[in-house]
Amino acid sequence: MRQRAQKEVSKGEEVCLSISQWATLQIEKGVKKQKALALENLISNGIIQREETSMEEEVAGQRQGCFNLADILYFSKKGFEAIADDEVTRRFSSEELISWNLLSRTNVNFHHVSWQLTVVWITGILIRYCLLMPLRIGLASFSILFLVLATTVIGQFPNGRVKCWLSNQVQMTCAALGVRCLSGAVHFHNRENRPQKGGICVANHTSPLDVLILASDGCYSLVGQAHGGLLGLIQKSCMKTTQHVLFERSEMKDRHLVRKKIREHIADKTKLPILIFPEGTCINNTSVMMFKKGSFEVGGTIHPVAIKYDPRFGDAFWNSMKYSVMTYAFKLMTSWAIVCNVWYLPPMVKEEEEDAVHFANRVKAVIAAQGGMSVLPWDGGLKRKKVKESLKEEQQKKYCQIVIENGTVGNGNVH
Repeated sequence: MRQRAQKEVSKGEEVCLSISQWATLQIEKGVKKQKALALENLISNGIIQREETSMEEEVAGQRQGCFNLADILYFSKKGFEAIADDEVTRRFSSEELISWNLLSRTNVNFHHVSWQLTVVWITGILIRYCLLMPLRIGLASFSILFLVLATTVIGQFPNGRVKCWLSNQVQMTCAALGVRCLSGAVHFHNRENRPQKGGICVANHTSPLDVLILASDGCYSLVGQAHGGLLGLIQKSCMKTTQHVLFERSEMKDRHLVRKKIREHIADKTKLPILIFPEGTCINNTSVMMFKKGSFEVGGTIHPVAIKYDPRFGDAFWNSMKYSVMTYAFKLMTSWAIVCNVWYLPPMVKEEEEDAVHFANRVKAVIAAQGGMSVLPWDGGLKRKKVKESLKEEQQKKYCQIVIENGTVGNGNVH
């Protein structure tokens, strides 16, 4: 039955991709050469061609003394590049597509290129808004109502195996319904590496859907930010039957409490594995940003999971600075589908004499490599906050070290 469903999903993906490719060909035929070049620029990864070299390589490799006024040009160049095309800020906006997927994720009116493309585009709107959306809203409402009622009833049961089993079944069923209401097609790989009880599951973070997708294939205790509204209702319902650790991002005291609760949780090998997103915020699925070290300091076995969405069927990325939960849900409901791959990677443990930061970076690199994403050292907190003074000081120290290593400061070797 499951194999049959997967074959039907694969056929649906092939149909959507064929239509998308046809639409792209129509665009290329209908626009002029100048506009075609503009289209190529739109789908590029950036307008700045950066060299993959460090400060030490660029600055130290060109100097002959302890200090060189030409170093100012290096920092000016980096500043202009950041203003024109900031590689960090780009990770907080939707990924550009190679081909148009007949959705409204572009400011270019591609649907006016030809009448055939206009007909297909209007047909797609009617299918997505008049057929798929009502069905999806109905199924989503049913799954949320079922979750609230079922967890309320199960919450009255005494703690024990029966309550735990019923809770797991309800949450996995509701998660599977949630994936289905978005026409989700999830491809799980290496299921033998699925997180075990008493372990910590860490994954890259793109959307609240990450939780839904992973929960449809296994049960977890969640660690994350407490939300209000619809997400808050779902969190409160899940808390009635399963132990989760929720905290406010603005309350630093809670961080120490969270770390303590995680230690206590993983010490009990009968409890569900904890699911953590160390980036702390949603990234657009093109890269993996800095993993916060807190979840890597508590010990225990880390189970890495890589999640990679296919943006050709729908944009799964949630820009929480731009869209509310309801607006984001509406975008998902009117997409073609949510297609993604999930890789369960082999468990990892911290090596001797390895600190939490290096361990976190090692896990991050494994996840990024499997998902085909780039690795960025920057903190995802830059989505909401300014650059920390400590990061500025770190760059200043690097430059000072270069100056010291290439000569004695103040010896008169100024060029």
